[in-house]
Amino acid sequence: MPTPKIFDAHCDVLMKMFLDHTISFKDSSSLNVNYDRLKASGGKIQCFAIYIPEKIHPNLRFEVALSMIDIFYEKVLTLPNMKQIKSPEDIRNLGEDEIGAILTLEGCDCTGEDLLKLKTLLRLGVWFVGLTWNYANYVADGALEERGAGLSGYGKKVVDLLHYSKTWCDVSHLSEKGFWDVLERTPYVLASHSNCHTLCPHPRNLKDEQIQALIQKQSVIGVTFVPEFLKENANAQIKDILHHIDHICSLGGEKHIGFGSDFDGIEKFVKKLENFEGYSILVEELYKHYSSSQIDGFLYKNFIKLLMKSS
Repeated sequence: MPTPKIFDAHCDVLMKMFLDHTISFKDSSSLNVNYDRLKASGGKIQCFAIYIPEKIHPNLRFEVALSMIDIFYEKVLTLPNMKQIKSPEDIRNLGEDEIGAILTLEGCDCTGEDLLKLKTLLRLGVWFVGLTWNYANYVADGALEERGAGLSGYGKKVVDLLHYSKTWCDVSHLSEKGFWDVLERTPYVLASHSNCHTLCPHPRNLKDEQIQALIQKQSVIGVTFVPEFLKENANAQIKDILHHIDHICSLGGEKHIGFGSDFDGIEKFVKKLENFEGYSILVEELYKHYSSSQIDGFLYKNFIKLLMKSS
């Protein structure tokens, strides 16, 4: 069985490397995703999130975001055949031996209510922007915010900026009201790492109506490996990932499924899926239930087709 290409829509490597500057992206065993693991296991495009831990003082968060981007440029992109992806053209030009790296923002907390700060991050190469993490900020409420509000007036300006710059708006951490507000304002929408609320009723998961709306938008949902988003008792196995895939397929979403592992942002793991090399075991299971073309779509092509829409 040939090693398929893998597009992974979310990892928190940059956060780990910021918190411990001794970590090497090349081969550190403390990273679930590293350069050697990507090369060995078919990693073709990996998304690297800028996530600012809540313990960081708000006045320092933008500086920390810049520090993570510096780590991305100095410690990730300097490795052989690593190439930053900022546009459909970059995807088209990705060489056979090259690994693409997409810079993403997980929550606009670090930009406050300053569009110039957000523009600066976009100019440095951020291509996906999640408006919130789990709680409220100046843009919107997150999925765990009890108030459940949608986009603020400033948040609408943020989404309009993303729309006009053809930057992808990531709805994975948004409140349900925020989700619907975003879908009304931009076609450049995706869910980088979310699962099905019907199977596991966690606030971070998407309800069937949301999944169907993303399908109608010709978008993609990155099924994630976070155990508590896969199964209520969080004792998840690879078969639970397949259950979420099956459910999205049952809603007409076969061509709208991808993966967003959330590696390096989680401490509990799906059994046999503790790092990027575990994708090989997931692929073996997928081949028991799906065709090669379906699997290629889930692993790589569905996200690629989506991103090419912003040409």
